[in-house]
Amino acid sequence: MKTGAKFFITVVSLAILYAWTIKSTNDIQNAEWLIGTWENKTQRGSIYETWTKSGQNEFSGKSYSVKDNDTIVFENIRLLQEKNGLYYIPTVKNQNDGLPVRFVAKAISENQLVFENPQHDFPQIIAYTKITSDSLIAEISGTKNGQKRKQTFPMKRVKR
Repeated sequence: MKTGAKFFITVVSLAILYAWTIKSTNDIQNAEWLIGTWENKTQRGSIYETWTKSGQNEFSGKSYSVKDNDTIVFENIRLLQEKNGLYYIPTVKNQNDGLPVRFVAKAISENQLVFENPQHDFPQIIAYTKITSDSLIAEISGTKNGQKRKQTFPMKRVKR
């Protein structure tokens, strides 16, 4: 192979690697539509999820309800961009000994985020689908006690 061809292949390879690195470190930007406060109205009251940008590569989220001016937090969530991918890391009260669980992004687009952890008891999949700028569907799914399960949480934006 001639020197010119080797040089060309090297430059193209570096350009592809650079583009892949930029894409993988910008995955979190596709999730910016999550930022704000979302409400899921249920028969037992409203459940909220609030997302804020806590750094260039991290969002912080929490799921909670409000009862008699008291906020009851169910889970704290980190959405973290690392070099090798985007991670959804919830810490749920009274589950997993209070330790965080990591779910890796399997699908990322302008309208959907899908995270997976096949080793987790339930759920194994967590997904957010943007319906409009002010509505989304959060969904958890997987297998529990040998049966496929899915829970859907339609949410409306209440605050940006």
